[in-house]
Amino acid sequence: MTSLTGNGVYAPVQTAPAAMARTRLVAIDALRGLVMLFMLVDHVRETWFLHMQVSDPVDVTQVSPALFFTRLLSTFCAPTFVALTGLSAWLYGQSHSKQETSLFLLKRGLFLIFLELTFVGFAWSAQFPPKGFWLQVIWAIGISMVVLAGLLHLSRPWQFALGLLIVCGHNLLDGIRLAPGDAWYVPWAILHQRSVIDLGGGMFAKTTYPILPWIGVILLGYAAGPWFARNADAGQRQRRLLLVGIAMLVGFLALRYANFYGDKPWFTGADGLETVMSFLSLTKYPPSLLFLLPTVGTGVLLLVLFEKGQDSRLMPWLALFGGAPMFFYLLHLYVLKALYLGAVALYGLNKGSVFGVDNVSTVWLWSLGLVLPLYYPTRWFAQLKQRRKDIWWLKYL
Repeated sequence: MTSLTGNGVYAPVQTAPAAMARTRLVAIDALRGLVMLFMLVDHVRETWFLHMQVSDPVDVTQVSPALFFTRLLSTFCAPTFVALTGLSAWLYGQSHSKQETSLFLLKRGLFLIFLELTFVGFAWSAQFPPKGFWLQVIWAIGISMVVLAGLLHLSRPWQFALGLLIVCGHNLLDGIRLAPGDAWYVPWAILHQRSVIDLGGGMFAKTTYPILPWIGVILLGYAAGPWFARNADAGQRQRRLLLVGIAMLVGFLALRYANFYGDKPWFTGADGLETVMSFLSLTKYPPSLLFLLPTVGTGVLLLVLFEKGQDSRLMPWLALFGGAPMFFYLLHLYVLKALYLGAVALYGLNKGSVFGVDNVSTVWLWSLGLVLPLYYPTRWFAQLKQRRKDIWWLKYL
């Protein structure tokens, strides 16, 4: 028999402790792969539904239920991925010293920032030289890794305490709003206030992903690492994760119902569906406490489910997407941009200044149709990454 390793290549099934260790790694990669497929749906929406641009795609007053729940699915992506990045950093440290792990996080974080400002930005805008920089999720992960490179030297209790303080307390800072020209405007825009920074010469940077809450998430993911150690008891880990996931969901329901902290208030709508949508309409930029509780909590529960479902044929398939995440991210962005530009060349612009499809169901059809074409190049790269350890830069993708 064969199974998929955490690096996306097939290897003989092992037994006893080795097999159990491999199972936990496959579950992590499978969860990462699942949320990346959710991300694909959202980016297809961004590409083919441009004529339906709204200031907030989960604003109950502006969007249809179909668009709302399609966008809602993607809210699991960034929180789960950032938390798993922290966990993966701890696992990397299992076979490296703290100094080596810290240096790796620093270099990989800086590399991700470079990718965001160059290849990722170009995939979205197709402009060179660019007129502006959208500092999005890859930027946030890169900055968080750079910060984690220093914070991993704290003791584990301090890591938990600081991570919880940031995640639970950062909404207390929501009332601090600075304007261009104010002292500390630029660092505050990067940390917590989604804003536009004037770079001069007609160029700008938009801090789409303020980084402070993400630092808390990656730190908590790292601090949870010992639960996934090679010699850790799988049953105990799963029980802990189950309790944490349930506690986060119950905490979300209680705090959201109380309607006094952690996000903008919800309201009773014209019908039950609108009320539910309002209850689930949460702030992602920056991610509120109430945004992070259900998204990370659901991710934790899925991790338990995936580890228990090790015999499912779906696990190796999902784990492959999660085994080469940066390659898949860049690949799908460029494929979407090429398809969009090809459609414009063939059919012209049919929605004012853009080309677009008419309904959300078409977005889902496009997404499903792209899964297999993206699968095979990702599998090739994951196998190359495992095979060619001598190519140093492959480990950064």
